[in-house]
Amino acid sequence: MNLFGILRAPRELLFGAGQRHALGGIAARLGQRALVVTDTRLAADADLLALVRQLEEAGLAVMVDSSTLPDVPVESAIASAAGAKVFAPDLVIGIGGGSCLDMAKCIALLLTHGGRPQDYYGEHTVPGPVMPLIAIPTTAGTGSEVTPVAVLSDAERSLKVGISSPHLIPAVSICDPELTLSCPPGLTAIAGADALTHAIEAFTAIRREPVPGIAQQRVFVGKNELSDHFALGAIALLWQGLEAACKNGADHGAREKVMLGATLAGLAFGVAGTAAAHAIQYPVGALTHTAHGLGVACLMPYVMTWNAPLIRDELAKIALAAGLNGPDDVIPALVSLFERIGIPATLRDLGLEEYRIDWVAEQSSGIARLIQNNPRPLNPHEMRDLVAAAYCGDRCSLN
Repeated sequence: MNLFGILRAPRELLFGAGQRHALGGIAARLGQRALVVTDTRLAADADLLALVRQLEEAGLAVMVDSSTLPDVPVESAIASAAGAKVFAPDLVIGIGGGSCLDMAKCIALLLTHGGRPQDYYGEHTVPGPVMPLIAIPTTAGTGSEVTPVAVLSDAERSLKVGISSPHLIPAVSICDPELTLSCPPGLTAIAGADALTHAIEAFTAIRREPVPGIAQQRVFVGKNELSDHFALGAIALLWQGLEAACKNGADHGAREKVMLGATLAGLAFGVAGTAAAHAIQYPVGALTHTAHGLGVACLMPYVMTWNAPLIRDELAKIALAAGLNGPDDVIPALVSLFERIGIPATLRDLGLEEYRIDWVAEQSSGIARLIQNNPRPLNPHEMRDLVAAAYCGDRCSLN
């Protein structure tokens, strides 16, 4: 007997066109005073205004905080939590892209337990449940609606940082693909490529010995039977729908596949974790100020090439899910797909300066929880070679 799996998920997850209209009834069961967390653009959106009316018609008092900024600067989360205290919410609702959902998680945490985000960096540092949280994504990418992670940017560290705890998983997630219909092609590509990277890294992560208590010791335990199930489902859906959704944003079928794929990818990496592509992207993103999804997707073919000798079986299963002929076709097909939807091919294309390669490699090597999750080990010298290959576009040098 060697099957082992872990699943962490919202108490309730609604998926499908029109499911956002259930918000009022769901929220009324969870609280009476709802803080809606979103951004400036969405605050004036007709869909968001309709959701606020739903809440008010269901008898809730509502406060809208539209101050979410990209990458959630730590100071903005602190300010929003402080500003919400007078309203005294007993329910937080995040509506928007990954930053809005992460901001909502962080505010719920601070309102419940106090302190600053810095007090909770790392894994399993949140002392207990946070106030009820509802997540409604309007992009299909981060999977934050189902994950135990809130990612913020810390100016003092010059890097993104994460708070990882099962207590941050929303109580309810409402995934309505109609909310993504207005998402422009560029953002659709970036978010969808991020989701596909999540799924691949979760499926190819290291498989750890399933000792009793591993889930209490680690938030991210590595690949397992349940994460594999969701990861392969995500890969199949995203491979089918992503390019079509980028080409025609009004393609409802493609939008459904991409959003469901992103959610399944979140369920996968929320327990399995991600690996080297994400480790390298953190310093790259800090230097180039480019979107997270662009960075991880750019890096994914290089990381897969490095890992290829140890993930042959996984590549064969990915090929089957993606409708490819065999494992040798997977990386070239992924490169081609990303090229067609506009993902940069190299770190040079992302704007990284060559003299920064050593710094990126050093910083990446220091993100132990991600590097240790990579199926093939990377010492500092090998990490430097990997970053240099991704800069030059030379996958052949990696194996």
